[in-house]
Amino acid sequence: MRTPLEELFVKVRNENRAALIAYLPAGFPTLQKCKDAIATLAAAGVDAIEIGFPYSDPVMDGATIQEAADISLKGGTGAVEVLETLKFAHEVGLPAVVMTYWNPIERYGVDAFAKAIVHNGGSGVITPDLTIEESSQWKRSTTEAGLNTIYVLAPSSTQDRIAAVSAECSGFVYAASLMGVTGARATISAGARELVSRIRATSNLPISVGLGVSTRDQARNVAGFADGVIVGSAFIKALLDAKSYEEGLAEISSLARQLAAGVREGR
Repeated sequence: MRTPLEELFVKVRNENRAALIAYLPAGFPTLQKCKDAIATLAAAGVDAIEIGFPYSDPVMDGATIQEAADISLKGGTGAVEVLETLKFAHEVGLPAVVMTYWNPIERYGVDAFAKAIVHNGGSGVITPDLTIEESSQWKRSTTEAGLNTIYVLAPSSTQDRIAAVSAECSGFVYAASLMGVTGARATISAGARELVSRIRATSNLPISVGLGVSTRDQARNVAGFADGVIVGSAFIKALLDAKSYEEGLAEISSLARQLAAGVREGR
């Protein structure tokens, strides 16, 4: 049985386009306002969403996402709020995954966390700091629960490493478009296309590119060679910079419509 995420990639493949995947930390700027933002993104053409589990020591996140996570943590966001947000995303029709560092999973309980994700409508979990060598317990729990396991590959990965990590992925393979932390950028690294090509040589799974996409042109570019286009910092920055939350919702709606158009122009 396919997860909603897997069904999405079948759908967009049949439509000959990439999927637009948004990222927002749970509880940012508040629990209710995060739900409002998710509903806005769904209405504006986003295909799926990553719900971030705010963490105090994020090794992969750039300044924008760290600022949003700090706001979320100060508001008291924890596992309960993450799961509530995940459930809401599922209820508005978005295939949804949680992106989290390993520590919160271990603290919650590995089996219990996997089951809770499924119970709240989630398709899978992205674990940026978990290596496949340390994943035996996680893989047992996610296999039993029927969850997609999504690992991150970087341009520095060797071909052998790409093959090994891709073999442990399901749902999609997360290709980090450049070395470094998250954040919107003026240009997308030329290494992104090469990395996707190297992953395709070893895996038939969909490949989604994250780190840096913030414009329609960039979305079009990435959608030309990847199966999914992940956008996080650009949406978060729009909410952070807005003079009011209503203005922020209007900004992310406009951006999502532009990005959705971009992914449809990529092929």
